Amino acid sequence: MQFKNISFLIISVFSFICFNSNAATVDSLDVPSTAMNKNYKAAVVLPASYANNKTAYPVLYLLHGGGGHFRDWLTSTPDKNLVKNLADKYNLIIVMPEGETFGWYMDTPNSQFETYITKEVIQKIDATYRTVKSSKGRVITGLSMGGHGAMYLSTRHPELFGAAGTMSGAMDMNYTKFKVNADFTKSLKDRFEKLLGTSDVSNEVYVRNSIVNMVDVIKKNAMPIIIDCGVDDFLIDANRELHSRLLYAGVSHDYTERPGAHTWPYWENSLPYHVLFFQKILKNNGVVVE
Repeated sequence: MQFKNISFLIISVFSFICFNSNAATVDSLDVPSTAMNKNYKAAVVLPASYANNKTAYPVLYLLHGGGGHFRDWLTSTPDKNLVKNLADKYNLIIVMPEGETFGWYMDTPNSQFETYITKEVIQKIDATYRTVKSSKGRVITGLSMGGHGAMYLSTRHPELFGAAGTMSGAMDMNYTKFKVNADFTKSLKDRFEKLLGTSDVSNEVYVRNSIVNMVDVIKKNAMPIIIDCGVDDFLIDANRELHSRLLYAGVSHDYTERPGAHTWPYWENSLPYHVLFFQKILKNNGVVVE
């Protein structure tokens, strides 16, 4: 009986080692910002296959939302293995950079996150890992503020990305249109005042930086886009407005509304659809790792 117990223990340990040796790994990478004179980190998920070959891998940049930080996608989803499982399933490197709690992935008087992502993070990732170093192998999406960031950065830098997406994205920076209570609106007003130097939503800085007002540039770029939002989300109206404007302009895009609100269970359900959408683009570009 004792021998059987020992044998079972050995088999269990061996199985555990084998299982984990075939799972994606997570790096916590230092990506300091010269533009902001600050030290930041990024979480980088490497698929298990990465260690076993010398192929260049496509990269998904996955942005967090307002109030969050770079590890959110690894710690806040109900399934803590979601991102790692997707990296393994599709042989993707998935990069989750820092965007601060209210940086909006823009260059503003108080932060330089557009410069940080486009000129510092991407370069650091390409220098550190075996990546497809062109827009053919680089895609981007995010949730809420990160959805704005993904659309904003890809629209302004089409040379860097081959496709983009947004989940429950803040497609209009006019916070007075958000379906939130008075206290939340007051908090947003204060934070936008600090970020942009004004809380006046009629100011040009709000107008020109809102995705709903970038349709002409999005059309010119002709980049594949995926958009989704929950029907109970406080940002649903802005997503519907963007969808309508894209349709009116004849811009091809993938648009979905699903049951759900501004929650992690919704985003956990949403992300696999985005990755599947991107995988088709990457396959057409000839950069998928089989």
